[in-house]
Amino acid sequence: MVVLMAIAFTLATPWFRRNRLNLPKTLKKITGFNAFWYSHHLFVIVYTLLIVHGIKLYLTKKWYQKTTWMYLAVPVSLYACERLIRALRSSIKPVKILKVAVYPGNVLALHMSKPQGFRYKSGQYMFVNCAAVSPFEWHPFSITSAPGDDELSVHIRTLGDWTRQLKTVFSEVCKPPPAGKSGLLRADFMQGGNNPSFPKILIDGPYGAPAQDYKKYDVVLLVGLGIGATPMVSIVKDIIHNIKMKENEEQDSTVETALESGRANQSSHNNKIKSNRSGFKTRKAYYYWVTREQGSFEWFKGIMNEVAEMDENAMIELHNYCTSVYEEGDARSALIAMLQSLHHAKNGVDVVSGTRVKSHFAKPNWRQVYKRLHSTTQIPELVSSPTRPHL
Repeated sequence: MVVLMAIAFTLATPWFRRNRLNLPKTLKKITGFNAFWYSHHLFVIVYTLLIVHGIKLYLTKKWYQKTTWMYLAVPVSLYACERLIRALRSSIKPVKILKVAVYPGNVLALHMSKPQGFRYKSGQYMFVNCAAVSPFEWHPFSITSAPGDDELSVHIRTLGDWTRQLKTVFSEVCKPPPAGKSGLLRADFMQGGNNPSFPKILIDGPYGAPAQDYKKYDVVLLVGLGIGATPMVSIVKDIIHNIKMKENEEQDSTVETALESGRANQSSHNNKIKSNRSGFKTRKAYYYWVTREQGSFEWFKGIMNEVAEMDENAMIELHNYCTSVYEEGDARSALIAMLQSLHHAKNGVDVVSGTRVKSHFAKPNWRQVYKRLHSTTQIPELVSSPTRPHL
């Protein structure tokens, strides 16, 4: 037992788990996140040996005094139930891959069908399993699609063994995109066409996250850093969808109120409209996406353009920041800033991000940002960074 626990502890250290040691190729195969994950499942053998050790106590003869199994029964039962529930949930909610795209910066975007009855809130996450990589491993990823979309989507950056292998197996079925399509590689499911053979994907979720309660606030400040912007993208899309629904409800309420005769009918209808809108209070959102590479803007290019087109009343302020360029006003970035302004004024497209959202350089001046929003009350700051466990 001590030897097995020592192995699990050693492979869990950052030097082995993150491949920080310069080891020969033969030894590198037994390190990394996969080695850490599988070695931790040695607890099954450790627990079994612990129970055997407790049963074989020679100082105690009566079985009810050999209580080792009692202490292990509850946690082992909970773990077994959780694994069984996940297996059942994933098997009864099959998904079909609709679109795959590989973007600069080693980012894989998976668009899949939404299982019947799969309800989630923006900001939540789900676990993803790919049997072609490992039939046992499940990894959490934020959902980038909005609840009102017809499909589910996740954006996965290659940061470890599992994500690297996942990108490899999906890249094999992808091809260079045609003109007008985004991504370095791409594959789309076409009805009745000669479709690629996508690896099978299972999902488990959704699971709650703090950002899902953004609807309780009038004004929201969203900050995403790198690939950590994934939950914020879903929230931005959901805000647009809710604002549109709210406007449609108000228009329907006005029309139907004019046609209704009778005070009782009018009162009941107004109460119904009020109850439908009671959960959504957001009237203004500020979104700041800070990233290092220019190619990162390709990840959510289509979503940014969609939000910019749908947001007719300027309910959402979108701000993209590229930190690899000198700050605005610096002489070293003056030329690109001038070209950017001219191109955006003429074509309505930012030359840096390729979207309708104008990009800024260097890091945001948070002091100025907070000063500008100081007069607004109830501003929750939702921050998501790539340091969270996107495996």
